[in-house]
Amino acid sequence: MLSPSSPIFEIDAKIAGRRMGGRNKGVRPTAAEALEDGLQIAYVRQLLHHYPRRYIDRSAVATIGDLKVGQESTVIATVKKVTSRQTRQRRAMVTVTLYDGTGYLDLTFFNQPWTANTYKEGQELAVSGVVNMYRGRLQVQNQEVELLGGAAGTGAETVHTGRITPIHPATDGVSTRTIRDLVWRALEQLPELADPLPPEVVGEEELSSFDAAVRAIHFPETEAHRAAAEERLKFDELFMLELGVAFRKRRVEAATLGVAHERDAELVSRFMSSLPFEATGAQLRAVEEISGAMTSPCPMNVLLQGDVGSGKTMVALCAAVTAVASGHQAAIMAPTEVLAGQHGRSVAALLDGIGARDLTDTAALGRDDGQASLLDDSDSDEPTMTYAVLAASVAGKGRERVLAGLADGTVDLVVGTHALVQEGVAFKDLSLVVIDEQHRFGVHQRMALKSKGSDPDVLIMTATPIPRTLALTYYGDLDVVVLDEMPKGRQPIETRVLRTTADRSNAYELIRDEVSAGRQAFVVCAAIDEGNKADVKAAEKEAEHLATEVFPDLRVDLLHGRMKSADKDRVMEEFRTGACDVLIATTVVEVGVDVPNATVMLVENAERFGLAQLHQLRGRIGRGAHTSFCLLSDHGGPNNEIAAARLAAMVRTTDGFELADEDLRLRGEGTLFDVKQSGLPDLKLARLAEDMVLVKRARARAFAVIDGDAALIDHPDLLTELQARFERSVDWLFHS
Repeated sequence: MLSPSSPIFEIDAKIAGRRMGGRNKGVRPTAAEALEDGLQIAYVRQLLHHYPRRYIDRSAVATIGDLKVGQESTVIATVKKVTSRQTRQRRAMVTVTLYDGTGYLDLTFFNQPWTANTYKEGQELAVSGVVNMYRGRLQVQNQEVELLGGAAGTGAETVHTGRITPIHPATDGVSTRTIRDLVWRALEQLPELADPLPPEVVGEEELSSFDAAVRAIHFPETEAHRAAAEERLKFDELFMLELGVAFRKRRVEAATLGVAHERDAELVSRFMSSLPFEATGAQLRAVEEISGAMTSPCPMNVLLQGDVGSGKTMVALCAAVTAVASGHQAAIMAPTEVLAGQHGRSVAALLDGIGARDLTDTAALGRDDGQASLLDDSDSDEPTMTYAVLAASVAGKGRERVLAGLADGTVDLVVGTHALVQEGVAFKDLSLVVIDEQHRFGVHQRMALKSKGSDPDVLIMTATPIPRTLALTYYGDLDVVVLDEMPKGRQPIETRVLRTTADRSNAYELIRDEVSAGRQAFVVCAAIDEGNKADVKAAEKEAEHLATEVFPDLRVDLLHGRMKSADKDRVMEEFRTGACDVLIATTVVEVGVDVPNATVMLVENAERFGLAQLHQLRGRIGRGAHTSFCLLSDHGGPNNEIAAARLAAMVRTTDGFELADEDLRLRGEGTLFDVKQSGLPDLKLARLAEDMVLVKRARARAFAVIDGDAALIDHPDLLTELQARFERSVDWLFHS
């Protein structure tokens, strides 16, 4: 008996073993081989989950006399005559003439001489296709033909026409018609399909039968029939995805023992009361949630997401103070030296009020800011806590002393780049790991830092808001904390798109006006030099052009990733202190740059940037006391429809979460945050941008099942289904 685990060949050996055409001459795989090679379909189960990409409604039957040229139509008629001849180009041409009592219709087959023997006078056919006229006679183009077993109107079953016909995704060497045949025959032979979902979930969610849904998604009787099947199967996809997330989350929680930090330590209270600003309600809620998670002996695994400028650093630093106050160490890892440096300055400003000391070798960093260092042997009072920066620019004896301080516990908090995960970096007692802009690190880098401690708490931060549905699915094993409120004093940002010469002139005039008023501007280019293959403005050439031809009287400087660290630090410091009016840069300024006096951000070739990146760049301005302007230069180009939609969204809103949802809608979940590389099962029917309500329902049910049966001991069939769905990431599910 056929079962979902049967190989494709067992459905119908004649169809599955049929030699198909291939792109390479001489290569003619069987249908089964083509399905496995092109679509990774080897078993009946996989075929059943290969859903149609669209449908053609061929259920309405017309008479030949009522056919209209240019319309897709279906007719049922009798073969009246079959003729065969060769064209002038010596191509075989078979014409099958049909009659239904109201008129005649021709079917023409080129280079298919066998059709002369396939169709016989008197046979009843169902034919669908686009009607046209040739030499005064009606014809059907690209026809689908079904040979009926009985006379017209007897209700004979059809597969390819006379119904809502599924169009399955095909591949080289196997047509959608062949796939449709195989699916039809498989469903004919399969007994009732077992429901993978627990009966209580099916009942409480009032879901339709799984067996009926699978059959209806491939061969629906009506549009309502198809929609109901799609809804059921979407729920199944999302439920199994969330079940895997819940299964792993609860397994990891049960298998590891972390540090139970002290919640209401005096140092934490002093830190909060010493802040040089009023914390937002969202920040206070985030601090409370994270503090609560850190007091549990179960390792914390939190995603802190908030818009650009929402105050994530303060929340992360409070968590670090909590770790230190409990007698442990904390680490903050940033993807770039620029961002690590910004974090270092933020740490210095925010910890100054509690008497913390910077133990970084300031000479190694090339700065003279009056801070103490590891080389300082003064007899100053014992600090409440210590911190240091570890990046490529910290070298020599200064680096050695930071490393020694981490190893012996002298350094309580370290801020650094990927230098933190290198060999030779060891901690005495690391209990908190903070990873900023986590999507810019590889998985191995994140795990390497985590491995520096013994099951430390992990706080992942992102200023690139993750769409809500992604946070509930692909990031669902993390506890999500959201900062959805901006600090007081953030200024509005007006966003404009530049497309004309007049727009460009006005933009330069705006920059000049802002600089005249004592403020500064960024100009961001997509490439460093003109050697780039893409036709985009290059930072080096643009810096020369602006400095000599547009703003010869202004102080223009250049910043890009190929510059030496010391040169980058010098340029940024000059811009930060106001010694530079206009900074021409690449996306090296995307994160970690905080210059409140900058009020203009001009992005060249904005059509080439993603929404998240554009939003990050815009977040570099609007940080001071003045209204700011984001100018997006659209140079156009082919296939610019999606790019135009991105720029329109930037003009419409400054809300990062709204932009994240729009980005998901425009690009799809498969292209965001390496979802396709995550190993989690693909969504074939569900769409995260459209199915938020279904995601929440599926998540609630999945977590309820796991909370009642964490190892799925009482749900063995569900465990089997889970393993099948997560076949690409079994290690992630069971072992990591």
